[in-house]
Amino acid sequence: MDEIFGKIGTAQTLSQKIERRIEEAIRQKKLLVGTKLPSERELCEMFAVSRTALREALRRLSARGLIQIKKGSGMFVSELRIEDAIESLNLYYDLSFDSDLISQIIEVRRVFEPEIARIAAANRTDEDLAALNRNISDLADCDPDNTQMEADIINKFHLNVAKATGNKVMIISMEPIYSLLPRMRNLIYANVDGEKDFTVKAHRAIFEAIRDKNGEQAYKEMAGQIDRTLEIYTQYLK
Repeated sequence: MDEIFGKIGTAQTLSQKIERRIEEAIRQKKLLVGTKLPSERELCEMFAVSRTALREALRRLSARGLIQIKKGSGMFVSELRIEDAIESLNLYYDLSFDSDLISQIIEVRRVFEPEIARIAAANRTDEDLAALNRNISDLADCDPDNTQMEADIINKFHLNVAKATGNKVMIISMEPIYSLLPRMRNLIYANVDGEKDFTVKAHRAIFEAIRDKNGEQAYKEMAGQIDRTLEIYTQYLK
């Protein structure tokens, strides 16, 4: 462990250099998931730093999910989960939510979601179809005055389309975006008459194309649905 926990120089603050050294060891898999780190006393000696600088570095590593500090047991390298990455992006989008972000989200959806629908049509399983069909039924049965529930169901539908691709990277990339759909929908469609009927019809068309393994139609239906969202949002901004 000497190459990992060698003495720290002074180009950055001590705590930053300690944090960077341990992070690099984790990234390079010199410290594997579950590895127990040396004690605070041992680390202070190895790094030749004060306990204050060390604890600040450990606190930041813990906050970022790279290590877990267990009282009475020690410090361990954490297993990074997909959920952790998604939660971080969810927080960023929530804190950045404004008209500019909405426009950018719609633009990103227009680029990626039609292709996601196309891939879903090729890769979907019976379980995927069952989940999408439940979403459509729930959307049709939802009280039109309950806009929050309606938006949540639409969010689940689009997430399930992404899951039907079988591509984890797509799910990680898109789930934080889909988490914004309820807020976006409540803002954009709040005063659009007859929106419920159109929404059910549009999402059923996407589902049917995916069910029938018709990738081109799935692409077209998804693109049309997002184009309409952009059109209505543009009118909303005027």
